[in-house]
Amino acid sequence: MPDSPVRVAVTGAAGQIGYALLFRIASGQMFGPETPVRLQLLELPAALKSLEGVRMELEDCAFPLLESVLCTAEGDEAFTDSNWALLVGAVPRREGMERKDLLGINGGIFTGQGEAIARNAADDCRVLVVGNPCNTNALIGSTAAGRHGMRRERWFAMTMLDESRGRSLLAARAGVPVSSVRDLAIWGNHSSTQFPDAWHATVGGRPAPVLIDDEAWLEREFIEAVQGRGAAIIKARGQSSAASAANAVIDTVRNVARPTGEIFSAAIPAPSAGGYDVPEGLVFGYPLRARAGGGVEIEQGIEHGEFAREKLAATTAELMEERAAVEELLA
Repeated sequence: MPDSPVRVAVTGAAGQIGYALLFRIASGQMFGPETPVRLQLLELPAALKSLEGVRMELEDCAFPLLESVLCTAEGDEAFTDSNWALLVGAVPRREGMERKDLLGINGGIFTGQGEAIARNAADDCRVLVVGNPCNTNALIGSTAAGRHGMRRERWFAMTMLDESRGRSLLAARAGVPVSSVRDLAIWGNHSSTQFPDAWHATVGGRPAPVLIDDEAWLEREFIEAVQGRGAAIIKARGQSSAASAANAVIDTVRNVARPTGEIFSAAIPAPSAGGYDVPEGLVFGYPLRARAGGGVEIEQGIEHGEFAREKLAATTAELMEERAAVEELLA
């Protein structure tokens, strides 16, 4: 018997990531082959014509699981009764733009979207922020939603793309299939300060540092390659990651919605206890395990060496700076 339909709101739906994402959701790759989906797509008024073309293509695919497609420029309409809100759209950083300016511009967007989600979404709605800087955008959005009674633990920021990049690099270095690499956590910010923790990852069931016996490579080349992969793709392709980012959205939601017990990476508001001394409320990347009902738990008991502690301190400091830059929006 088919499952009940899942309503999925997607912002920036006519953009590159949205275009790469929507067909995969409609085909069943996110929620499984028994779950119908209803897409509720949000775009700027100027992009609605392009979005209409995307809707036509979705219809032309005749996906059996796709029950309906709504296209709108109104946030309240897009988020109505949504079970998942995928916040893909954000203003990109342009040449000459300071990070603080970017945070301020996107802050207004995510404040409005957080309020609209809290007012209109289903009681079980979960939110994944993809648009960068995603950690602090999630902090802003979840704070705004919290003023209207939505629990902050329903918000996530995406670090799965960084995890996937790191797993591929470790697999290539070890000469094994990427499926052999597990438990690679991305700690902290989705930025150049993130800490991909190879020291607690496994390759073929063995600790990665045992199989890849090259501490210098793990500490420098590996981390720098993960941190800088987005910039490398822009340099090579002339555009930012789209298909791989969409893939990471699918993987993140699937990990939460269809728990397997495996560790995966996402950023969540740091709890008052069990958050590895990260200031409470800061949206911070952790190794997580999903539990039934859509909740997640931070993997506990991980001991970090001095090198890792320095990396965690650096990414925490950056997120604190970002929070200070948008303090007015959090009041």
